[in-house]
Amino acid sequence: MVRDGYLYALPLIAVAVLVGWLTHPAWAIIPVLLAAFFLWFFRDPERVVPQEPGAVVSPGDGKVTDVSALTVGSEKQMRVSIFLSVFDVHVNRSPIAGVIGDICYRRGKFLNAMNKVSAEQNEQNIVTLEGDGQKVIFKQIAGLLARRIVFYPKVGDRLERGQRVGLIKFGSRVDVVLDASARMNVKIGDRVKGGASILAYLQPQGALTSAGSAAARERAH
Repeated sequence: MVRDGYLYALPLIAVAVLVGWLTHPAWAIIPVLLAAFFLWFFRDPERVVPQEPGAVVSPGDGKVTDVSALTVGSEKQMRVSIFLSVFDVHVNRSPIAGVIGDICYRRGKFLNAMNKVSAEQNEQNIVTLEGDGQKVIFKQIAGLLARRIVFYPKVGDRLERGQRVGLIKFGSRVDVVLDASARMNVKIGDRVKGGASILAYLQPQGALTSAGSAAARERAH
């Protein structure tokens, strides 16, 4: 259970007791149900984190809504987008093991997280992770109802794959952006679990270097 669950639920339970005492016990049902919802929403189940080399795990629970190629600057990359409804676990986890190179919090809109433009226009927290010679960008994106993004680690911290790093409150989206050489392991419509489902496999740095050298030799000939 995330601590926030108790912060929301305990005052509601106190309200239920007070309302039931001052009026009729039936009126206490509403705050009790709300307290139960918050306790359920902020649940934090344990997960078995895959140990396969190069695995990139999902940073959150939800439904894969986009798997697409994009170009950032001159680099070709792949993006996986995951929509978290209010019924999903909202604890976020690190997609890879690595060191945080950068954290950028960007103010923005609160469009429906299912909308493709939300990836660029919505309020979001952008985290750059570097591990095993690869760079992975993990985005926490606010949605229509989500109004607060929480991220605990700091720049320079080392994270383990599947480690808890924060959460987005009340419906949201998470994106993972990785090198185009990654071997994708999910498709649109798949359901994934944070820290447990493998989104893709990163190519070893040695393999990327060899591939780049081979391509250079071909161009030279």
